Amino acid sequence: MTPLQWVIDAMAPDKKDSAVKAKQMEALKRLGHSELKLDEYERKVANEVIHPDDIPVTFKDIGGLDPIISSLRESVIYPLLYPNLFTSSSSLIGAPKGVLLFGPPGCGKTMLAKALAKESGATFINIAASVLTNKWYGESNKLVAGLFSLARKAQPAIIFIDEIDSFLRERTKGDHEVTGMMKAEFMTLWDGLTSGTDRILVLGATNRPNDIDSAILRRMPKRFGIGLPDLEQRTKILTLMLKETKLSPEFSISNLASHTDGLSGSDLRELCRNAAMVPVREFMRSTSDNHDLLMKGQLEGFDIRPLTLDDFFVHDGSSPLPPIVVDDRSRPDDFDGEPLD
Repeated sequence: MTPLQWVIDAMAPDKKDSAVKAKQMEALKRLGHSELKLDEYERKVANEVIHPDDIPVTFKDIGGLDPIISSLRESVIYPLLYPNLFTSSSSLIGAPKGVLLFGPPGCGKTMLAKALAKESGATFINIAASVLTNKWYGESNKLVAGLFSLARKAQPAIIFIDEIDSFLRERTKGDHEVTGMMKAEFMTLWDGLTSGTDRILVLGATNRPNDIDSAILRRMPKRFGIGLPDLEQRTKILTLMLKETKLSPEFSISNLASHTDGLSGSDLRELCRNAAMVPVREFMRSTSDNHDLLMKGQLEGFDIRPLTLDDFFVHDGSSPLPPIVVDDRSRPDDFDGEPLD
């Protein structure tokens, strides 16, 4: 190594850390890609690979989104896994190049993406903008190229970008040159001349769809709006969340669902968590001075009273969480695929 090469390597420490982590390498092997030859950029991206078996979420764990789940199975999963089934009858049928999940925060977009990766069995690359950005000029473009070359080698593959609006937002004259080059590289490799037969899906999630570049939206023909859950959806979500919790005989999930209008899925989870703490808190306060009883309960199990509907409400009887005010720009009903004025 020449002195000049030594200085360059010393100034670019990120090039040294280009080995694939053991867990991600094992995931690639379990997916049937044990003989892959990767360059330094592909190795860095390979550290974001997640094996479907390591994802604990399935479609059964998601309540109230049955129509979207059915459409995802038919338009995304089956074309990725069984391409000949679709291309044999018509060249127009196949997996879309991109899928966009949009809607207010906390409504299950990321959870749906995890379940999609689990059910599809494809190579799932959970990429973040920080992985593709680099302080050295031109390195970001090479990392983007490494992302798509790795996906091509390990296809069928799903590239998941959460909060895609922050990474591929609308291009303006004020953008930095490197940012513009990276976006152009991403779009060229995503839908370029040589990408026709690739089984690569770019899956994005956002709560600000109007901030996404129109060229990116064009590459995402399948768009699923996930709004705040209605009464029926809230009932299904609460049923799933409370299925392993001891409930009192007179507990009514439908009654609880009717009092939670305006809450998202994550709000409902926090609501159930806070309510489940009420019996535990009462038990802890009643036995705070009896350490022998606490030790006995640790060994034999604690006798905590069942959850009641009153545990979900504050003393004045109002909803324990205030209604969520949703930004109109995030409402699925307001987004038709084109930026709003």
